[in-house]
Amino acid sequence: MSIGIAQMKQVIGLRGHVTNCIVYQDEQTIVYPAGSNIIIYNVDQKIQKFIPNTENSILTTMCVSQNKRYIAVAEKIANKPIVTIYDLHTLRKRKALSFNETTSHEIVSIAFSPDSKHLITQTGAPDWTLYYWSWEKSKIMAFAKVTANSQTNATVTQISFNPQDNSQICAIGNSILKMYRYADGILKNISSLKQETHNFISHTWLNDEKLIAGNDRAELFLVQNSEILMEYKLYDIKERERQSMLISSSNASTEETSKEVNLAENHSVTSIIQYSKGFIASCGRGRAFLYEKNDDKEFYRKTRELKIPADQASNDPTKTEDQVILSMCISPSEETLLAVTDWQQIYQLIFSNIDVGKSEHAEFEYMNYSYHHGAVTGVDVCIRKPIIATCSTDRSVRIWNFETGVLEIYREFSEEAFSIALHPSGLYVLVGFSDKLRLMNILIDDIKQFKEFTIRGCKECSFSNGGHLFAAVHGNVIQIYSTTNFENISNLKGHNGKVRQILWSNDDTKLISCGMDGAVYEWDTITGKRTGEYVLKNCSYTSVGMSPDAKNIYAVGSDRKLKEITDSQILREIEVEEDDVIPTTVGLSRSGRMLFVGTNKGALRSYKFPLTKPTEFQEHTGHTKAITRMKVSWNDEYAITSSEDGTIVLWKIQDKEGRAPKRDKETGWAEEILITKSDLEEKNQLMVELRNRVNELKTENEYQMRLKDMSSSDKIKELTEKFIQEMESLKTKNQVLKSEKEKSDAKHEQELANLYEKHNKELQDLESTNNQKLMMEYDKYQDLQTKTQKIQEDYERQLTEMEQSKEKAINEMQEHYENVIHKLNLQIEKLNAEKEQQTKEYEETKRQIEEDCDTEIIDIKTKYEQRLKAQIETNEKDKSEAKNYKNKNSKLVADAEEFKKKIEQLNLDIQKSNNMIASLKKDIEGSKKEIQERDDTIQDKEKRIYDLKKKNQELEKFKFVLDYKIKEQKKMVEPREMEIKDLKEEKTKMESELERFNKQNNQLDLINKEKDAKLEALQKELREERANKRKAELELKQIKTDIHNTVGFIQDPKVLKEKIKSMFTKHVHDDVTEAANVDQDIQKEYARQRDHLEKTVNSLKHKLVKDSEIHKSDNIRIMQENVTLIKEVNDLRRELKISRSRNQDLETALGISRKNAASTTEAIVQALHVHQGNHLIEEKQNELERIIEHQKQEIKRLRGTVEDLERRGSSRPTSTSQLPPMPMPVK
Repeated sequence: MSIGIAQMKQVIGLRGHVTNCIVYQDEQTIVYPAGSNIIIYNVDQKIQKFIPNTENSILTTMCVSQNKRYIAVAEKIANKPIVTIYDLHTLRKRKALSFNETTSHEIVSIAFSPDSKHLITQTGAPDWTLYYWSWEKSKIMAFAKVTANSQTNATVTQISFNPQDNSQICAIGNSILKMYRYADGILKNISSLKQETHNFISHTWLNDEKLIAGNDRAELFLVQNSEILMEYKLYDIKERERQSMLISSSNASTEETSKEVNLAENHSVTSIIQYSKGFIASCGRGRAFLYEKNDDKEFYRKTRELKIPADQASNDPTKTEDQVILSMCISPSEETLLAVTDWQQIYQLIFSNIDVGKSEHAEFEYMNYSYHHGAVTGVDVCIRKPIIATCSTDRSVRIWNFETGVLEIYREFSEEAFSIALHPSGLYVLVGFSDKLRLMNILIDDIKQFKEFTIRGCKECSFSNGGHLFAAVHGNVIQIYSTTNFENISNLKGHNGKVRQILWSNDDTKLISCGMDGAVYEWDTITGKRTGEYVLKNCSYTSVGMSPDAKNIYAVGSDRKLKEITDSQILREIEVEEDDVIPTTVGLSRSGRMLFVGTNKGALRSYKFPLTKPTEFQEHTGHTKAITRMKVSWNDEYAITSSEDGTIVLWKIQDKEGRAPKRDKETGWAEEILITKSDLEEKNQLMVELRNRVNELKTENEYQMRLKDMSSSDKIKELTEKFIQEMESLKTKNQVLKSEKEKSDAKHEQELANLYEKHNKELQDLESTNNQKLMMEYDKYQDLQTKTQKIQEDYERQLTEMEQSKEKAINEMQEHYENVIHKLNLQIEKLNAEKEQQTKEYEETKRQIEEDCDTEIIDIKTKYEQRLKAQIETNEKDKSEAKNYKNKNSKLVADAEEFKKKIEQLNLDIQKSNNMIASLKKDIEGSKKEIQERDDTIQDKEKRIYDLKKKNQELEKFKFVLDYKIKEQKKMVEPREMEIKDLKEEKTKMESELERFNKQNNQLDLINKEKDAKLEALQKELREERANKRKAELELKQIKTDIHNTVGFIQDPKVLKEKIKSMFTKHVHDDVTEAANVDQDIQKEYARQRDHLEKTVNSLKHKLVKDSEIHKSDNIRIMQENVTLIKEVNDLRRELKISRSRNQDLETALGISRKNAASTTEAIVQALHVHQGNHLIEEKQNELERIIEHQKQEIKRLRGTVEDLERRGSSRPTSTSQLPPMPMPVK
């Protein structure tokens, strides 16, 4: 007996009417609801993960936190709202928030705060209350009722947080747009929109001040501080009237099967999302609008219209354009836009694929493939291919691959499909439509009809396992047809009501049927006669299953019972205990080892098989509505269920023992496909035409290339001749310019020499100033080095003195304990001698008394036996106490181990802090060395602790001696702790002094940077002056050249006059005054920019000081944590002393004859405690050495900075005391 294990592999479908039903977790992962689960879907890997919803709940809205770690799901359970928060990484429930005092039945909107620590929820009618939660504590921080000032029945549609403020909340609805602020445990209404005449549907924040809101009349409003700044109309009145006519005609049509959407809903702005360039709003049927910022960046303009395209696989392709977009989201990189429609479809738009200049419209495409948007009425699988055939009330037939989860073929028809059956070969499909039963071929990319049968409204059909027959239900008659010649072989009559399901046996000799009349019949398909029956009038059967040997039949129906029927008799009957659960489907694996039952609650139950009483089963929730069909694949690897909610769930099944189904690897799945001859000829003809076209294009391109080569050669020849002539004229001009250049070079060299002399003088002054500052810094460095050296010598001297005193104390204690041991040994010898003497006297007395007092001997013997028994009991009791003390000691050792782990964790934290400081001060090597030293110290400690454990039993024998030693050691530790405290105070003083030095160095760095900036500005102005000078010289040369050319016409007055006029027009301008004004504006702009840069430098200085203070506070915090850890060490030592004093009493009771090994143990413990004291001192010494090393590194860095300033000062040219005037612009 076993219970089959079912695990969800894939959910095909969507639950689109949930608010905010799709969101990106990261660039590759999206989150959306489907069935009774939250799906976490990886777009690249095509893998789904599942978070199951609460049992018997109705999902109303959801949202994901800003850090993408948590998802909040609002559900309705028994007309009570509840919010459940899940971790998207672990897929586990974190918190459940319940509303005990509310009268509302559901949550209409929820939102996470920007820091993801708070949550707001908006309940629905009748109270419309806004709750502010600290969700990690499951605590309501505040609440407020959201109502409109002008209406009493106003509804709230959406709430949200300000993206930059955890305390500001926006709520919108019918005549509502209000701002709330959380402060001091109260939600206060701080502002409301003045024009309360709009029914707002959705909104989003554009920044921390502005938001965009949409109403039910295709209008958007840009709102700031509860005032409307701008109004946008998504389309004009004519467009609205046209859509109204389309909606009216669509609603009047009998072909309308989807949910009708009224006029107000059609024009509602259903979703708005914000992105970096603007926002996207969805409104109307199948449309969204892209808005981007204007040039002034204050308002927005509509740049593009996004549409849902027509579906060419549909019977009416334009019908898909009437879908309404309910929710949208954009990827973190803003590369992909996802949209969910009221037809339960997910569309995507990749912005990089949009042709910017081609059109103002862009079209969505399916994210993966289309889903059913109506109840799934039929499901079937085949033997030779891993495919599933489904049909739905949405008039579509779809072929899925259950191994890849991909939609392979999709076709929509004009009639509604009620049932479907796949041929075992997977090449044909039988579909029962409302008018006829159609047998169709499954082609490579289409489904084509080739035979019709006059069976109206066929609700059930099925191929035989051999594929040579198929059965179809016509009312209450089952008709069997041949697949080869399509003849009606037989009609099975006997049902008085509609037949709900038919099932073929494995050898196709039997057919099982069940119907609404409460009858389950077994038919012989060869003779057409009924061979078995079971009738229960008050039950309407909905599904049957059959064992592989066709001996047992399993049926479920309206009586809420699972029946096992054998030979027309009920063998077992399992009743469903829950009152509201009705089994709807039953399925048995091909191996006959697993039994599954689907219920009206959308759950799949796996029963222990064979059936037993009391029954055992496992329930798996996958759908939100009743399961309509269930099929098990022929290899027993998958179970497929469909539901009235339009979803299909693929379950991976196996035995509880983990036995996987056996598959024939050599056979595998069939890969053959069907294609019509006409399609193949068309494809071949198209290939021939394309090849011919390629050859023609190749020839044409070659001819065009030859023509271009010829024309290019002619152009090259013409250009060569032209360039040669221009080169000759340029050579002449070049000679004239060379002579003029030589003259100007001599003049410039003289001016440059004067400038160099002036700049050198300024550089010498700057160097002398820097040298003086350098000497001051060097003196400070010498003083600091002297102080640090003196401190180091003091510490070394103190350490030497402490070591000497420690060795002296150890020697004294060793001599003392040796004397004590010697005295004890003498006492033991004396006692042994007395014992021997008493023994002899006792023997003598015994011999004298034995002859006369036998009775007295018996009494004495009895008395001593009683005493011996009492002594044994006392020893047992002492042993148990000793055992307890040993356990306590073991516990103390374990506590010491735990404390050691805490110390190791603290060392890791200190290591991280040291790494951060080292990276800032470029001291990585020193930190690595320090870490290695600490690791060695930890290893030494672990070795010593291991040795101490091995000697643990020996130490327990001498608790009395150790107690005295511990008291003496305590007297020695207390003065050392006082010394450590003094060292800490000295360290604090040194840190403050080091902080002061760092501030001085930072100030010097800022002064140097300021001077560098000013010097760089002077150099930039000098370069601009030189450029202007060169420009003026070129202009002067041009004037001289023109004068030289004009002198040649001195004998011709008219030509000379024209030349002079042209020279005047060319070189003299009327805009001198305007140029001067422009130059003055440029000077003002330069001054303004310089002031701005100086203010920026000052603000950076303040920020640097603030960061230094933060760094200092972190160091103080780490020091305080170290002090706390030292206190914990002392507390543990005191506890160890108490336990040892208790053990001393036990050792005293047991006797002191086993203390002969005290000296060796004492030496070990003394060495341990001495090492602990040394370790504390060494740790403080290492800390001080690190501080000294950091100071040296800082001094070294300052030296490098000064040297760098010297080098930069020597490389700079000297600047003048005053900048030359800016040149006048020349046209």
